Amino acid sequence: MNTFLLYEQRGHVVTLTMNQPERRNPLTGNTAVDEFLVAIERIQRDSSVRVVILTGNGPSFSAGGDINEMIRQAAPDVEGLAIRDEYRRGIQRLPLALFNLDVPVIAAVNGHAMGAGLDLTCMCDIRIASEKAKFAESFVKLGIVAGDGGAWLLPRVIGLARAAEMSFTADVIDAQTALAWNLVSRVVPHDELLTAANELADRIAANAPQAVRMTKRLMREGLHTRLDTLLELSAGFQALAHKTAEHREAVSAFKEKRPPRFAD
Repeated sequence: MNTFLLYEQRGHVVTLTMNQPERRNPLTGNTAVDEFLVAIERIQRDSSVRVVILTGNGPSFSAGGDINEMIRQAAPDVEGLAIRDEYRRGIQRLPLALFNLDVPVIAAVNGHAMGAGLDLTCMCDIRIASEKAKFAESFVKLGIVAGDGGAWLLPRVIGLARAAEMSFTADVIDAQTALAWNLVSRVVPHDELLTAANELADRIAANAPQAVRMTKRLMREGLHTRLDTLLELSAGFQALAHKTAEHREAVSAFKEKRPPRFAD
């Protein structure tokens, strides 16, 4: 089996490319989750990485679950408890890993993002869409539910009412509707997608890397904690930030009216 996930680094930016275009880059029935986990661990440990871009090869970003895997799971000899365990040991590890990754992730959505493919975009911090992109929370169309955390992820991105509409109808929306619904932050011409993603990544990477990582962590924690708890965590993070070499460099650069130079 060919490698599912391509890993490329340009300076401080890593691009992860899902690379099974003939199957529309599915997230099940292959090694996708295991390869994602290896890549995420590698990124987390590498201080030179400041931003990640996630995209897909071919006409699809990701079709989500593999239909042949669904047929296998529906077979009479496969027990429900076994399927539950497969989800726990399989795709459910992906949202947890991306949630806990301190490095910002940009989803460059090049085409169809369906079911778990849509949910994968919601696991990222920022979403940029090609004008050819399509999105659907399509699980009910196949008589199943979002087993990958979509019921938690999607409402936090576009709000409960829009998420309910997408989840209950399984309707496909285009890139402009996704922009209007705040599912993506911008729509660009298809041929300019990776250029736009890299330009955004470079603007993020130009900032103090540890401060960016801590900022992402605070935003993630803010999704499920009380304000007073987040304020206490922010004070602790700020105390650490004030003592870093990158803070001293940023202040010096500001005073000297020059770009800062941050070490890896």
